[in-house]
Amino acid sequence: MHCPYCNSNDTEVSETRVAEDGSNIRRRRLCGGCKKRFTTYERVENIMLLVKKKDSRSERFSRDKLRGGILKSVEKTTVTLEQVNKIVDEVEKELLSADSVEVDSKKIGRLVAARLKKIDKIAYIRFASVFQHFVDIEDFEREVKKLLK
Repeated sequence: MHCPYCNSNDTEVSETRVAEDGSNIRRRRLCGGCKKRFTTYERVENIMLLVKKKDSRSERFSRDKLRGGILKSVEKTTVTLEQVNKIVDEVEKELLSADSVEVDSKKIGRLVAARLKKIDKIAYIRFASVFQHFVDIEDFEREVKKLLK
């Protein structure tokens, strides 16, 4: 493991913790070169999921791309990075438990939107505006009215 600060490969594990759900391991590491600490995560590499896009293309599922989309929606809200990571973990776990390795991008959007709706309404509206392709203020108004009911 290379240090992200000085690129030294003289690192050692100082602490190991298993996630609550047992899906990954968190390791605190200490660099022997620059003496800085950093965290790594270890998880089982899962089956390759394919995401079917609306234009019928397929691309490999990316946790980082999913996290990035969610992070844009939660900027300047009360949603924490821990909550975002939990959403990504839950969505990926649900997708992997399905019968198929190919999943429609709309399904991923629905799974994320449902979770954001429970956590933060503003983040949900932001996410929905992209996921559902809002084109004018009436689309926002219609979705806000649904939330208020």
